[in-house]
Amino acid sequence: MMRLNKYIAHYSTYSRREADQAILDGYVRIDGEIETNPAIQVDERHANVMISGNKIVPNDQFTVIVYNKPRGELVTKKDPQGRKTIYDSLAKQYRHYIPVGRLDFASEGLLLLTDASRVATALMTSKMERVYKIKIKGPVTDAMKVAMGEGLELEDASAGAHEYAPEGPMSFAPFYAYQVQKDQGDYSILKVAIGEGQNRELRRFFAHFGAEIVDLKRLSFGGIELNNLPTGKVRFLERSEYSNLREFLDAVEKAEKQKQKGEKKAPKVFEKSESKPVKKTFVKDKAKAKSKPSNEPFGTNKYKPEKKFAKGEHKK
Repeated sequence: MMRLNKYIAHYSTYSRREADQAILDGYVRIDGEIETNPAIQVDERHANVMISGNKIVPNDQFTVIVYNKPRGELVTKKDPQGRKTIYDSLAKQYRHYIPVGRLDFASEGLLLLTDASRVATALMTSKMERVYKIKIKGPVTDAMKVAMGEGLELEDASAGAHEYAPEGPMSFAPFYAYQVQKDQGDYSILKVAIGEGQNRELRRFFAHFGAEIVDLKRLSFGGIELNNLPTGKVRFLERSEYSNLREFLDAVEKAEKQKQKGEKKAPKVFEKSESKPVKKTFVKDKAKAKSKPSNEPFGTNKYKPEKKFAKGEHKK
């Protein structure tokens, strides 16, 4: 059994919020009868659910595309200010696709889009590794390295946020990995891996240390790589990428079912990648860590996620 709003979001292109609204507005019928309760339980195997006259057919078929987003495009359907959006560049056949997270107007790189809201939700709320290449003004300080390794808690994370973003606290989990590729004093280039997708997370993180990000490019998400995809172009997932994604979704669904049954502990979900394993190197000293040459392997920091976050006193 499954809640009606979740059933619609799981097996259609409607988001959970859109499903709720359609139900409340009387556009949903179960066995021919209008149903206005989003929380009512339906049988996944035998339910006869129709929305706006179209029957929802449960299936596990979905499509995911990789888009190499250029700078100067918003990840939204429409912009009140008339700025260009990703849907102005994407083919009409992808108009209903849902973006997995966001890349802001000035950022570029890998953006996943899917025609299944359940897939988008599972990926957005996961701790899958997101890898970025960034360029910041100024040097990489020891305080930055400590915070990348231990995490950071700020009472006010408005620096680096949008102009109209509300003031308030923000927590940054420890980075999965980071590598200083260039540190020339006036600017630095880093490759970083994080497991969250908070609004302008990296820009806010480095802004706390007085370092502005002038270039930001996402290289991968959950093992799905940008590779040599040209800017502004689209590709479908490869067979191995689909296989890994289905394994991940199956594990998420299994964990959700166990949670519903009241089990105290669900199995840990592991994200797999078909790419060749990369040898890890570790930051040996959180206070005296030296910049790594660009030809070294992508370094994973030694800090454990459960370690207490670094407090906000680490300022430039």
